[in-house]
Amino acid sequence: MKNRMFVVFFSVVLLIYACVNYYIIERGLQLTTLDGVWKSVWIWGIVFLAGAYVVGRFFERFNIHPFATLFIWIGSFWLAIMVYLFLQLLLVDAILLLNQWLHFIPNGIAINSIHTKHIIAGVIVVVTFVVVLVGHLNTWFPRIKRINLALSKRGGKRKNLKIVAFSDVHLGTIIEKRHLVRIVEKVNALAPDVILIPGDIIDEDIAPVIRSNVGDTLRRLKAQDGVFAVTGNHEYIGGVQKAKEYLQLHGIRLLNDEAVFIDESYYLVGREDLMKKRMGKEGRKDLSQIMTSVNRNFPVILLDHQPFHLEQAVEAGIDLQLSGHTHHGQLWPFQLITRWVYEKSWGYLKKGSTHFYISSGVGGWGPPIRTVNRPEIIQINLSFNGKNR
Repeated sequence: MKNRMFVVFFSVVLLIYACVNYYIIERGLQLTTLDGVWKSVWIWGIVFLAGAYVVGRFFERFNIHPFATLFIWIGSFWLAIMVYLFLQLLLVDAILLLNQWLHFIPNGIAINSIHTKHIIAGVIVVVTFVVVLVGHLNTWFPRIKRINLALSKRGGKRKNLKIVAFSDVHLGTIIEKRHLVRIVEKVNALAPDVILIPGDIIDEDIAPVIRSNVGDTLRRLKAQDGVFAVTGNHEYIGGVQKAKEYLQLHGIRLLNDEAVFIDESYYLVGREDLMKKRMGKEGRKDLSQIMTSVNRNFPVILLDHQPFHLEQAVEAGIDLQLSGHTHHGQLWPFQLITRWVYEKSWGYLKKGSTHFYISSGVGGWGPPIRTVNRPEIIQINLSFNGKNR
C-alpha cells in the first residue's frame, strides 16, 4: 500500500514537472519566434535540462562518475531556472488575459509584434539570471542567528547553556566538503557548550560523502558536552543504516528515540524521523514513551526533524524543541506553501511553556540556491533561573 502511494505521488510530481517544462518550451517558442534548427535546439535543450537531475541521481546510485556529478549540477540549477522562467511566463500570460477584459495596455504598444516579444523574452532571461545568481551566492554564506531564552528551571550544575545548532546540511554531490568546512569553522568559533543537529545531515546517497571524506570534517566539530543529532527524512531516503553508522563513526552521537542526561544538568531527547514509518519500517516511539525516564524538573531539549504536531512537545513538558526540514521554502514563493503546511515554517515560536525554533537550514536540497532566506547557524543562549521542585 505504501509503495503504491509512493508511486502515485512520484508519478504526479513527474507529470507536473513535465507539464511545466512543456509550457516553457511552447511559450519560449512563441516569444522568441525560433525556427528551423534553432527551434530543435531549444526543444531538445529543455528536454536535456529537464532530465539531467533525474538521470544524474539515477546513475549516482550505481557509480560516482564525473558525468553523473555534472548532470546533477546542471539539473539542480535548471530546477531553479525553471521555476523563475515558469513564473514570469505565467505572469505575462495573466497580464495578456486580463488585458483582453480591461484593455489597460496602451494602444501604442503592439503586444503581438516580434520586437515586443523579444523584449519580453530578454527581460525574462535577465531577471531569471540575476535571481538565480544572487540566490546561488546567498547559499554559501550562512548567518549566525542568536537567541536568548530563560527557563524557569535550575540546570543542575549549570546556570546557563550555549547551544549551537544547524540543520539540513544535505551533504552530498552539491553541498560538499568545502561548504562543510566553512560551517564547522563558524560553529567552533562560537565556542558552544553543546552542538545539536536536528536532521538531514546527509542528502541522499552516502557514496559522495564517503568519496570526499566528509567525515574528517565532521570530526572537527568541538563542544564540551558533545555533538548530538537525529535522523531526518533524507537519511532514510538514502539508506538510514549506512548513514547512521557513518555519522556515529565520525563523532556524531545519534539520539534514536531516546533521552540522555548531560552532566547531571539537562536532558537531550531525540526522535527518529517520521519517514521511518513511511519507509515501511516500524514507526518511531511516542514522545510520552521516550519521556518516561526523564525528570522534568530539569531542562529538557528535544530534537525532532519535522515540525509537525508541536502540541505533543507542549503536552510532554519539553522546554525547547529544535527542528528543521522546511527550508522555509528555499525558493520564492514556496514559503507560501510551507507556511500553509506547518504551524511555524521558520523562526521562533512559544506554545504554552515550550519554546520552539524551526531552522531554515544551513545547506539545501536540489539547487544550491536560496531566494527567500539566508542559510543559518543558530546560537541559543539558555539561562536557568528557576528552582527545581
